[in-house]
Amino acid sequence: MSPTSMKRALIAGAAFVALAACGTETGDGVNEAPGTKAAVPAPVKQVKKKPVPGLPGMPPVLDPKDVYAADRPGRLSPVVRDFPSRVYVPNTESDTVSVIDPKTYGVIETIHVGRQPQHVVPSWDMKTLWVNNNRGHTLTPIDPRTGKAGKPVEVHDPYNLYFTPNGRYAIVMASLDRELVFRDPHTMERKKTVPVSCYGVNHADFSLDGRYFIVSCEFSGELLKVDTEKMKVIGQRKLPFDGAMPQDVKVSPDGKRFYVADMKADGMWVLDGDKFTEPALLPTGKGTHGLYVSRDSREMYVSNRGEGTVSVFDFTRNSITRKWRLPDGGSPDMGGVSADGKVLWLSGRYNSEVYAIDTRTGRQLARVKVGSGPHGLAVYPQPGRYSLGHTGIFR
Repeated sequence: MSPTSMKRALIAGAAFVALAACGTETGDGVNEAPGTKAAVPAPVKQVKKKPVPGLPGMPPVLDPKDVYAADRPGRLSPVVRDFPSRVYVPNTESDTVSVIDPKTYGVIETIHVGRQPQHVVPSWDMKTLWVNNNRGHTLTPIDPRTGKAGKPVEVHDPYNLYFTPNGRYAIVMASLDRELVFRDPHTMERKKTVPVSCYGVNHADFSLDGRYFIVSCEFSGELLKVDTEKMKVIGQRKLPFDGAMPQDVKVSPDGKRFYVADMKADGMWVLDGDKFTEPALLPTGKGTHGLYVSRDSREMYVSNRGEGTVSVFDFTRNSITRKWRLPDGGSPDMGGVSADGKVLWLSGRYNSEVYAIDTRTGRQLARVKVGSGPHGLAVYPQPGRYSLGHTGIFR
């Protein structure tokens, strides 16, 4: 073979080897040599989330890392999907409930109820709103579909109202009676009365698994831990602050911590609910009162009634990252977050008004004049599968 012919043969052979090495590309982006079969990747093993052994009868926890997973923006249950969006404001000194249309920021109706209404509470099945007429010793039902009030039900000293996570019982926080009263969630018939040794039981929240709840005692500066199923107080702790006045209670998204607002300590107590050890104080502002979790479970809005501000707490950073100040002052108290998560609604306890605040910027959107002594307002409907009570704790 001549040198020229040999050179051509070598070039051709190299080209063939290069072509074989490059192969062809399949639709999966896998290079495959002609005449061979692409390697099949090993199947990915699906890791299932370990179910949380919750309170018997309680709906399964959606996400063990986020107790508020069902509360995402606009995720309305079929039960409430057709309810008109309203803000219900109990006026403790006017014995009325002001009904606000959140689109117009106007009061569209005033409902006369019993003496000293404290909170408007969504029922466990979310079909009824209960107005807690504390000194009238009644609960007034409101149909959220029509906005009409029904016949009051006799219940003694109903300062606040909660529901067990399995929907089996309503729990009346009988503040002056010094009792936790477990009742039928529909008829409100008394089932069991649990006397307590602290003063002023008022707010509560449940653990991730629903097996216990922590209660604040406003007038003696104490916390209670209660076994939900046994309906029994299993722990009691004095807060380490002279003159403490604990208010609202909320559990962290991962269920590991509880936060308790304290209007005299001007901050939130943070404690391990399972161990029920001594809490630490995180300052937020004067007159710390209400606690409301954002729709993405990343932040919590803290109303500081004594200085007209709202502090924004970041769960991951474990710190206050922002503070919003109402432009003309005020007394932000209890409330809730809109279904889309864009507006925080708070009652102005001493100013006969309600505040609408943009949750993205902290800007005040509106001030709405209502009756005297507005307190535990409820934004309704809200996302979630069921209600644990108060002004709307949904899971």
